[in-house]
Amino acid sequence: MLTIDNIMETVNMIQNENLDIRTITMGISLLDCADSDIDASCRKIREKILRYAEDLVSTGWALESKYGIPIVNKRISVTPISILCGVSGGDPVKYALALDDIAKTVGVDFIGGFSALVHRGFSAGDLELINAIPEALASTDLVCSSVNIGSTKAGINMDAVRLMGKTVVRAAELTKERNCIGCAKLVVFCNAVEDNPFMAGAFHGIGNADVAVSTGVSGPGVVRSVLAGMPKDAPLDEVAEQIKKTAFKITRVGQLIGREAADMLGAEFGIVDLSLAPTPAIGDSVAHIIEEMGIEKCGGCGTTAALALLNDAVKKGGLMASSSVGGLSGAFIPVSEDEGMISAAREGALTIEKLEAMTAVCSVGLDMIVLPGDTTAEVISALIADEAAIGMVNSKTPAVRVIPAIGKGVGEDLDFGGLLGSGPVMPISRIAPNIFVERGGRIPAPLQSLKN
Repeated sequence: MLTIDNIMETVNMIQNENLDIRTITMGISLLDCADSDIDASCRKIREKILRYAEDLVSTGWALESKYGIPIVNKRISVTPISILCGVSGGDPVKYALALDDIAKTVGVDFIGGFSALVHRGFSAGDLELINAIPEALASTDLVCSSVNIGSTKAGINMDAVRLMGKTVVRAAELTKERNCIGCAKLVVFCNAVEDNPFMAGAFHGIGNADVAVSTGVSGPGVVRSVLAGMPKDAPLDEVAEQIKKTAFKITRVGQLIGREAADMLGAEFGIVDLSLAPTPAIGDSVAHIIEEMGIEKCGGCGTTAALALLNDAVKKGGLMASSSVGGLSGAFIPVSEDEGMISAAREGALTIEKLEAMTAVCSVGLDMIVLPGDTTAEVISALIADEAAIGMVNSKTPAVRVIPAIGKGVGEDLDFGGLLGSGPVMPISRIAPNIFVERGGRIPAPLQSLKN
């Protein structure tokens, strides 16, 4: 029931605990925009996106005003552009430039879908798009890119892994005058999902409705506040129960905004993504939730167990609040976007090796990690392979979004500003994996892939 206490609790979450809707993302299928002429295809894309998304930003503002709930980002995701490249041929950068111009015209924060799905191999348009990613990200401001290189069912495409290591390095080199921002807009996935509303990995999968609106909620500050009010000797099952109840309330807010936005825009309602997405703002940190549970500093022993508890409780609470849960749904651990993670990394409490262990129990992978600028493409490829293996074996969706900071070394900082935040350059093993990476081929799917 709606009571004064319920209302005041939500107001407090918004005003004092950084509760917000992190994004409303409109997914738009571009399958009917395919054309053998790339210029004609770009014109069709522009016409369709403008037709459906011209009121997306104003709808977000209207809902902010109506409910008093901040909607931080308004975004668009589209069909993987490699599919259109396979029909049209031509330079894929043309698609990126068109998408960037459309995004600026509509007024959204980002547009995702300059993507390819190559977990079983390369089809027409895939290689052309991947090779174009560095130039596409360097010549645009709002375009985000992703590549899926493996899955539990297919195994890991190591030829694609090798190529993506080079792609990350090249993207850093082409945007080194802008703090290597190209890499912050590039995600490498294993088990990519079709309905993720979060950037930089969002794309509109072909199994979705023609146009759908999804929301991504965020409330690390709310969860931390709840835990701070509990006795320090409260058993962990009671801690989990409080997180579940809080996740339920947060998800209800996301469902309300998502369904109303979809109705206003004449689109299908897609999903609510339950992910706790942190920001660099003080008090909006997943790391601080872990510390509130009793770990002195995020990265210490016990961190992985605490994160597992948090991730599970968020999902259980959110699932009870919405029948349309999807996306990644869990706890994000992007280093440069989380004030507590930044602090832990600077102090040396949080290492890449510990982050890799944490990704085995949370919803995303090695995210927004700044590497030394001279990190080789082979080391990055091997890091991608390691993370993909965790996802493949555990049927999870991990991602790798790392930034080789050209010209910087361990201990120096890279600052993007805004939601992307800043972070220290973290040390990474320099033991050469070159022969392993250069073998190419495929890491076979694990035994649990045969579940039919």
